[in-house]
Amino acid sequence: MPQLSSKADLMPASPIRKLVPYADKAKQRGTKVYHLNIGQPDIVSPEAALDAYRNLPFDVIAYTHSEGTPEYRKALSDYYKGRGYDVAPNNIIVTNGGSEALLFTFGVIANPDDEIIIPEPYYANYNSFACQSEVKIVPIKSSIESNFALPPIESFEEKITDKTRAILICHPGNPTGYLYSQEELNKLKDLVLKHDLYLISDEVYAEYIYGEEEHHSVLGFDELKNNVIVIDSESKRFSMCGARLGAMISRNEEMMSKAMKFAQARLSPVLTSQYAATKAHENVGSYFEDSRAEYVSRRDILISELNKIPGVVCPNPKGAFYCMVELPVDDAEKFAIWLLNDFDLNGETIMVAPGNGFYSNPESGKKQVRIAYVLKKEDLIRSVEILKVALEQYYAKTLI
Repeated sequence: MPQLSSKADLMPASPIRKLVPYADKAKQRGTKVYHLNIGQPDIVSPEAALDAYRNLPFDVIAYTHSEGTPEYRKALSDYYKGRGYDVAPNNIIVTNGGSEALLFTFGVIANPDDEIIIPEPYYANYNSFACQSEVKIVPIKSSIESNFALPPIESFEEKITDKTRAILICHPGNPTGYLYSQEELNKLKDLVLKHDLYLISDEVYAEYIYGEEEHHSVLGFDELKNNVIVIDSESKRFSMCGARLGAMISRNEEMMSKAMKFAQARLSPVLTSQYAATKAHENVGSYFEDSRAEYVSRRDILISELNKIPGVVCPNPKGAFYCMVELPVDDAEKFAIWLLNDFDLNGETIMVAPGNGFYSNPESGKKQVRIAYVLKKEDLIRSVEILKVALEQYYAKTLI
C-alpha cells in the first residue's frame, strides 16, 4: 500500500462525532438516541433565509468574489455597526464556515512549529486546524471550580516564547459557555500589546448571552487595530449550520491582503449561503431575542436538573449553548460508549461528547462530558432522567 502522511496519523478524531458509529448501531437496534453531543440547534432558521433558498433569483449558481459578495459583506458590516463596532466591508473576508476562517488565520500568521496559546478546555477542532497548519497549541488550563474563568494572566506570560504568534479565545466559550468579562479582556489586551501578538477571538456565539451579562467584542479595542482577528459564523447566529458560512474580520490591512491569497486559492464562498444570510440580516426582526429566550429556558432547566444528580458538577454557563459536566465516573468516554452500546431506559439513551477531546492532554477531561442544550425542554428533562439512571447502573456495574 502506498505510504500515508504523518499528518494523517496526527490528525485527531472529533470527540463530537467519533461516537457516531455507536449511535448508528443503537438506532439500528431500535433505541431512540437523544443527541446532546453536537451543537446543531433545532431552532428554526430565519424565515427570510428559508424564503431566499426557496426563491433563488439566479439562473446560474456561480462563483462569487473570493472575499464574498458585496451585498453580504455590507450586511455583515451593518450588523457589526449596529452593535457599535466600526467594521467596514473591506475588513471582512467571507469563508466557508468559521472553520475556514480559522484555517486562513493560522495560515497567514504562523509558520510551521509556531505557537498559539489557548485557554482549555477549548473547541476540539482547534487541534485539527493546528495539525493542518503545522502549528503548535500551547494550552493554559482553566478549571471547572472557577466556572472556567480566564486563568491568571501570569500563566500566559510564562508560556510566551519567540515562537508565540497569538492568543486564541472562544468568547463565549465552546465547550464551556464561559463569557469573558471586560476586565479579563483588558488583561489580554495589555498582554498582546506588550508582546506584539495577535488576539484571535472566536465570537460565533456572541448573540447568545444570558442574564445581565454583556458581550464585549475585542473589536472594541481601538489600540488593537493591527492585533485583533475575529472569527464569525452564521451557523449558530441564525441556526444555519449547513450553510457553512463564516468570516474572518480584521482591520489589519497587510494581514488581510495576505489572507486574500488563501481565499483566492479556494476560489470563493458559496453564493446561495451568502444570499440567504444577507436576507436574514436585512429582516432580522425579533429573531435573536426569541432564540435567546428559548436558550435561557433550556439552560435553566438543564443545569438545575443536572445538579440534582449526586456526584454531578455543572457550572452555570453565561453564553453559547453548551456546558461542561463532571460525572462521577472514572472514564467519561468509556461511559459515553457504554450509554450507546449497552444501556437503554425503556428503549431510549443519550449521546454526549467526551470531555477529553476538548483538552490537549486527554487525562485532563477524563471525567467530563460536553452537553449541548439544543433540544426542546421536555427532551432535555428526559435526557437527564436517562443520565441519572444510567449513572446508577454504571456505578453498580463497576462494583461487580
